[in-house]
Amino acid sequence: MAKKEHISETPATQLLRKHKVAFSEHPYTYEEHGGTGVSSRELGVDEHHVVKTLVMQDEAAKPLMVLMHGDCKVSTKNLARNIGCKSVEPCKPEVATRHSGYMIGGTSPFGTKKTMPVYVEDSILALETIYINGGRRGYLVGIKPQVLTELLNAKAVHCALAE
Repeated sequence: MAKKEHISETPATQLLRKHKVAFSEHPYTYEEHGGTGVSSRELGVDEHHVVKTLVMQDEAAKPLMVLMHGDCKVSTKNLARNIGCKSVEPCKPEVATRHSGYMIGGTSPFGTKKTMPVYVEDSILALETIYINGGRRGYLVGIKPQVLTELLNAKAVHCALAE
């Protein structure tokens, strides 16, 4: 019998377990600046189903999270328009880490240090299963996308641009 790789808890997995959310665990070999291309290749899943978690801020420097398909990027103009802000921009890595409590490349929308509004690209909610960061570099969890709206109160937006 093959020994199952032990994966230690993260704030994200603790929150998912606490709320009795069913999820699958998908560790992979992390590559610096590899992004969702590496994780989708390592897991053998479509990059469109791998969801990246981006920490951004509005014009008042209030943090927010955007969940986007791995093979798309965020139109900050469309996002700002969707959420009624003047502008939205990515946070600097050290600021994003301070808000989320996670290292860049290991940011999960679950179990964050600060509570932030979460916005999800609407087409993600139509997928059967998504793979999203589990709170550590090289570690994704597979969940039903409805968890994003049920647990995080994520609001659907339309701001994807093809990569």
